[in-house]
Amino acid sequence: MSSSPSDAPMDHSQRAVENFMKGYNCAQSVVVAFCDVTGMTADFAARLSSSFGGGMGRMREVCGAVSGMLLVAGLLYGYDIPGDEVSKRAHYHLVQELAGKFREREQSIVCREILKNPPADPNPTPRNEEFYRKRPCARLVALAAGILDDYMKEHPIPPRT
Repeated sequence: MSSSPSDAPMDHSQRAVENFMKGYNCAQSVVVAFCDVTGMTADFAARLSSSFGGGMGRMREVCGAVSGMLLVAGLLYGYDIPGDEVSKRAHYHLVQELAGKFREREQSIVCREILKNPPADPNPTPRNEEFYRKRPCARLVALAAGILDDYMKEHPIPPRT
C-alpha cells in the first residue's frame, strides 16, 4: 500500500522555511512548524513566539530560530512541577544539548554574531530579494527545526498526565 503525501511524516525543516518565506519571524517560523506535535493553533503559536524574532525583538540577542526550537522543546519535553530539581536538571541538559548542536554548525547562537553585528533596531527589515539573498535566516530556521526533529526521532515525546 502506498502512502499519500498527507500520510508522510511532516518535514518540520521545510515547513519552517515555508513559514519564514511567508513573513513569519525566525522564532515563529520554527514554532508554527511544530503545531502538528504541540497541538497549538498556528495563530496561538505565532503570538506566543512573536517576541523572539530578530534575537528578541530585533535586539540581536539569542537567535530567534534557537529560541523557537527551545520553546517547542519546552512544550514537548519540559517540566511543570515547581521544585522538581531532577526534571529541571534533565531539561536544562536538553536545552544545552540542542543549543550546542546549533552552535556547532553556526559557531554561535547569538543573532548579532551570526549576522555579523547588525545594529539593534525595532523596525522590521523589509523582506525583498536582497534580504533573502543576504540573510541566512531561512537556512537557520531549517537547521533549528532539523535539530529538534532529529532529537524527537531518538526520544519519543513523553505522555502528559
